[in-house]
Amino acid sequence: MLFRILGHLEVIDESGRPLPIRGAMERALLTLLLLDAGRVIPTERLVDALWDDQPPATAHNSLQVRVARLRKALGRDRIVTRGAGYLLQLDGGELDLSRAEQLLEQGDIASLIEAQALWRGPALAEFAHEPWARAPAARLEELRLAAVEKRIDAELEQGHQAALVGELMALTAEHPWRERLCAQLVVALYRCGRQTEALDVQRAMRSALVERFGIEPGPELAGLEGAILRQDASLDLELSTPAEGAILIVALDAGRVDDLIALAEPLALRPRRELVLFRPLSTTDDLTEASAHLGRRRAELRARGVSARGAAFPSSDPAADSARLAVEQDVDLLVVDATRALVSDPILHGMLAAVPCDVVLAVSGRPGAAHVLVPFTGSDHDWSAVEIGAWMARALGLPLTLAGPASRGGNPARLLASASLAVQRTLDVTAEPRLVETGGVGLVEAARDAVAVVAGLSQHWRTKGLGDARGALAADAAPPVLFVRGGLRPSGLAPNASRTRYTWSINPQA
Repeated sequence: MLFRILGHLEVIDESGRPLPIRGAMERALLTLLLLDAGRVIPTERLVDALWDDQPPATAHNSLQVRVARLRKALGRDRIVTRGAGYLLQLDGGELDLSRAEQLLEQGDIASLIEAQALWRGPALAEFAHEPWARAPAARLEELRLAAVEKRIDAELEQGHQAALVGELMALTAEHPWRERLCAQLVVALYRCGRQTEALDVQRAMRSALVERFGIEPGPELAGLEGAILRQDASLDLELSTPAEGAILIVALDAGRVDDLIALAEPLALRPRRELVLFRPLSTTDDLTEASAHLGRRRAELRARGVSARGAAFPSSDPAADSARLAVEQDVDLLVVDATRALVSDPILHGMLAAVPCDVVLAVSGRPGAAHVLVPFTGSDHDWSAVEIGAWMARALGLPLTLAGPASRGGNPARLLASASLAVQRTLDVTAEPRLVETGGVGLVEAARDAVAVVAGLSQHWRTKGLGDARGALAADAAPPVLFVRGGLRPSGLAPNASRTRYTWSINPQA
């Protein structure tokens, strides 16, 4: 079972369904037992709390009745009678409060983000008017704020001040006398080059403290004014090279988030690009869990030196929302998990039609370790696939293989050579040519030991779908297959005379 008190009281049974705990007195009693889980609570203390120090003559009998009802709902072994008191028995990890305390002690960004996500609202909110709840509610709110402040400290150390300013403004408005949050906002503003605003915030806080309480701010906040005026080096952060672009990861299936990150992360390394994680939801039911999951992935990426942001929200039109995010965040590439249906899937079809940047439809598979394979016939989307395949091969330190049709007319080896020269010029990656039998069987065999296959969509994907060869890759290739639709921006591998990906072609007969 899971017991949640960091928000509205909830009990989740072994099947994942909420367990109804009915009756205001029963819910209050269970909360009191949860706050001291594993310890004996004297009967007199429970009676005084439940009846606000004015218990009726029948209070003890009434308490026994409510304990019996809770035992019926939770199981008889949950609440144990010990002497003149009761003890609630929990296994490790069953109580959200205990989990939050453990995560706070661990102190890394991923743990702090996960701890924050455990709060589903004000702790003990339904008992806000009960005298017994005031002190524990204040303690739990302090615990939440401690997690927030520690997480912000860690994010400031990693140079994410710009993303924190808005959050800190909201937090300082909500908690106007909390000096730590104010100091964090001052530092974040200063590091964003907003020195005047940073001074205004510090001085406004000092004036308010003096006027309201007759006290000066503590040393940390008080010292920031002089440090800003001196432009003290202690306020600066030695940042790594900023990201030069962004990759949008759209996880339609919650189970594919990690797969998509594994595919996109190498593309975020050289040159550095930021990963933007988006999880569209069908309802609000999973919002907290989905946001927490993205937060953990974001923290793990940052710990590996990859800049990342993430958002989850309900979307009635994931294709339109993905296109909007791609434009808003000015991304270079969108990566989305794909079903075997691919372009006949209405959501994927909508993305291909609406998203302006390059789009990768990622079909899951078991990656090998030998090379990155790009089937190449010289179409517009094939050139986009070569660029992404070379990008991936360079980041992973693997060979790039360009596969052309052995039985095609003209000189396919010459076409592969042209692509290889473009890759060497632009990305300094050497591509190995490989001629395979026409059709899907040869490509599937060539892909057998690849870490990934990167294939351009057919020029006629809107009307004819994948075609036979690409359809065979989608259905039968062992490794992940990334189907690429080139966007509107010029390709880094296009011939020099090109202005966009749609104004040039290569004649394979030349």
